Order: sequence, then C-alpha cells, then structure tokens
Amino acid sequence: MRSVRAEGRNPFDRLSGSAVDLIGLDRAGMVSLLESIGEKRFRARQLLKWVHQRRIHDFQAMTDLAKPLRVRLSELCRVDLPRVEAEEVSADGTTKWLLRLADGNAVETVFIPEAKRGTLCVSSQAGCAMGCTFCATAAATTAAAARVVRNLSTAEIAGQLHTAVQRLPEGAVTNIVFMGMGEPLLNLNAVVAASRIFTDDDAFGLSKRRVTISTSGVAPALERLRGLTDVSLAVSLHAPDNALRDRLIPLNRKYPLERLLPACDAYIRDKHPRRITWEYVMLDGVNDADEQARRLAKLLRNIPSKVNLIPFNPFPGAAFRCSPESRIRRFADILAERGLTTTVRSSRGGDIGGACGQLVGRLQGEGGKGRCGERDRGGIAAG
Repeated sequence: MRSVRAEGRNPFDRLSGSAVDLIGLDRAGMVSLLESIGEKRFRARQLLKWVHQRRIHDFQAMTDLAKPLRVRLSELCRVDLPRVEAEEVSADGTTKWLLRLADGNAVETVFIPEAKRGTLCVSSQAGCAMGCTFCATAAATTAAAARVVRNLSTAEIAGQLHTAVQRLPEGAVTNIVFMGMGEPLLNLNAVVAASRIFTDDDAFGLSKRRVTISTSGVAPALERLRGLTDVSLAVSLHAPDNALRDRLIPLNRKYPLERLLPACDAYIRDKHPRRITWEYVMLDGVNDADEQARRLAKLLRNIPSKVNLIPFNPFPGAAFRCSPESRIRRFADILAERGLTTTVRSSRGGDIGGACGQLVGRLQGEGGKGRCGERDRGGIAAG
C-alpha cells in the first residue's frame, strides 16, 4: 500500500472527501497521516495500539494522546466496521459471517477452529472474475443479475479481522488466510497493506508465517509481491498440466504453468526454510488419477513445496463430485513416496454451506443484494 503522502494529495481526501478510516492504515499510512497534520511519527505506534490492540474507536478515550490531537482526529478520521448481516455456526465450530459493506455489497468471512490454532479466512474482493469451474461463488456471481467485481479497501479487509476478534474468545484467531472471496493479487496494494497490519507488533502481531496470501496464478502480481512482503504463499493449482488447468482455472490460459511456477519459486528464493503451499481440490475422475499424482510430483520436484489435498465440498448445481476417500489417500501416498510433504485437509462447515459465496448465493435467491465470488474451491477445509 502506498503511504498517504505518496498518493500526492491530502490524505483526508482518500475516500472522496469523507473521513479517513484508521482501520485501513498500516504503519506507513499512519505516519504519513500524522505528519500531514504536524504530528510526530511516534504517535503512529500509539494509534495502532488503540485501534487494533485495544480496539478503542472513540478518539476521546485515547488518553495518551494530547487533547488537541484527539479533537483533530475526531474531525478528520473515523473507525468503522462492516455490519454483520448474518452469522452461521457449524456443528464443528466453523463460523461464517455475511458482512454488509457501506455500498451495499456483501462479503463472507469464515473462522475455522482447530485444536492448536484458529484460522480466519478473509475476502479481498466483492465479486470474482476468475470463473473457476469448481467454485461455489463463481457460480453465484455468474448467476447474479450483474457480474460486479470490486476490490475491497484495506479497511474493509482489516475490518473482517476486527469483526471476528470482537465475536470470538480472546486469542482465538492465530492464523489468517486470504482464501475467501476474490483474487487477492488483483487487489495487491490493499492486501499487502492489510497483511502489514496483521503482522505489525503494535497492531495484531501475527507471525508472517501465520498470514497466507493465496492466488489462482496472477503471475505478474506474484512477481511484484516478492518485493512487498514475505508472508506465506499458497497457490490454487488443482491440476498437474496446462490442459486440465485451463479447464478448471481459466486464468491459466493467460498465465500457464511455465510462467506461474518460476514466479512461485522466485517468491521463496533466499527464504529458507520457506516453501509454497499448493492447494489441490480432489475432483472425482477429473484430477485424482495415479498418473496425475505422478505428474504433479514431477512438476513440483524442484520447488520447496507442501501439497494440501482438499476434498471437494459439493454445492447446488456443482458439476463435480468429491473423490472417494480411498482415492484421496492413494493420491497422497504417491506424492509422499516421491518426497512431497502432503496433507489431506478435513472438510469443515458443510452443514452451513462452508464454501464462500453459498450464504450470499442463498440471500440472492431470496432477493438479497449481495454480489460476490470466490476463486478457490467449493468448500472450506482446514489442516
């Protein structure tokens, strides 16, 4: 994210003349904002702590700030959260929120609790243009009256974490994944700025290894990402060759594996012992054959890798079925025999329509205004 000053205009004009939402400013943004009104840089640390750690939104309650600064902030800034329009809790503890944004768009955020961690899956766009054929909310977006896609602001992304931590026990969220609605690398600046807020010690203080940006393969943005952050990277692969990946992920026709894999390798170069996480949704009779496992192992043999095999969660109208458990295990064994670290994720949230977009899709059918999409998979998985 560019700093406020780097944008070349008064920072308080960032939102077409409306007040600046402090939730959306990383440390550099806070510094630029404060300097623009004649304040010292160290105030940025104080503001980050008040907004993100203490989650105090009343400027007058920020007692270690001088009173004139508190008055100035109340005149020029705000701290807003998205409105929770619906909440669904699965029998396994998975929680999904439908969040309504100021312009009427809706996004979904999902929390997945496990024994030793709690993962929050956040959205980066309202709508999705990726059109992945196995994706629940790609279907929902296509079915919408208008296929609207817009990037979320940094504040709208960070607001999802604020919403979750307000509604969950203290310390419940230990990991964040950009695997919700939208393609994160098509909203690169806001996603990177949000990841900086998540990992800043004066904000949420998460380890960079516990924040993961996922992509379906926007190679040019991935090549830029290396110079902007070093959080973890996950790639929605789902096929061992271009022919099949072209069918499953249309973006592959623009950025085929010959372009994508070198960009992924470059991202983790000099970051020992980091590795790429490859997401691979298991589709019965489509991408789950023994030979496809062998080809996948060969494809990744020179890149430090972890493969997550994801059982497909069917959604209404889906053209695919999940691979049988025995087939998934066989596929995993072939990869492991060839030296690839491989996990099989446990499917979560099926009883609440765990895949991002299913809740919005239902509300669309009921006359709701939500427009969204997800570029990843037809289910929520954890592991």
